[in-house]
Amino acid sequence: MIALEGNMDLSGLIIFIVFIMIGPPIILTVLGLAIRKNNPTAAKVLYILAVVYLLVGLGICGSMMM
Repeated sequence: MIALEGNMDLSGLIIFIVFIMIGPPIILTVLGLAIRKNNPTAAKVLYILAVVYLLVGLGICGSMMM
């Protein structure tokens, strides 16, 4: 019954969810920038994956946060 009370601090959970939404697209973009000169096709794939992950992450996690 203590867990049902409502005086819980959920700021850490919100930061974690925001990191799950924003973190992987940033990492994929940085990786794409790092390999852009050597392999431009793989860099484009990483950019596309980053955008798709960002859209899906903002859609699913954003709807859960609302």
